[in-house]
Amino acid sequence: MYNFLLPDAYVNSVYEITPERLHALGIKGVITDLDNTLVEWDRADATEEIMTWLEQLTAAGIRVIIVSNNKEERVKHFATPLGIPYIHRAKKPLGSAYYAGLLKLRLRRDEVAMVGDQLLTDIFGGKRQKLYTFLVRPVAESDGLVTLFNRFVERRIFNDLKRKGITTWEEK
Repeated sequence: MYNFLLPDAYVNSVYEITPERLHALGIKGVITDLDNTLVEWDRADATEEIMTWLEQLTAAGIRVIIVSNNKEERVKHFATPLGIPYIHRAKKPLGSAYYAGLLKLRLRRDEVAMVGDQLLTDIFGGKRQKLYTFLVRPVAESDGLVTLFNRFVERRIFNDLKRKGITTWEEK
């Protein structure tokens, strides 16, 4: 029932997704969400830690693109100073933005991982596109209005998974 909602890996932060870990999985590119994945949804700029993480990925030859449902102004302000390509108003979990991300990365599906903080958008969309998926614990405990409904549904899914004995990072 939850095949498209179960990520391949649960991580507490993007910093657990190292170039070595990606290379071991055969991953050459990362499609990453922005808000509450890389930084808090209300933080405009990248932190030093995120800049370092992104630099480590690119230095290791791993291509990165940000795919966000947010507005262009928000995503462009964050991504442009870092020199990272982006797709805004992605309409995740619909597949068109993931496909566009794959084209921009010039990689095959089996060479790309999706990194995100939401089951219903990031993981669902990534799994539908047959990408390796990392579910990141949200950076902030607060969310924008649109995300609040998704979090309510996620809590119900996590509770159901727990009853079925399926471990998530909620139990780690």
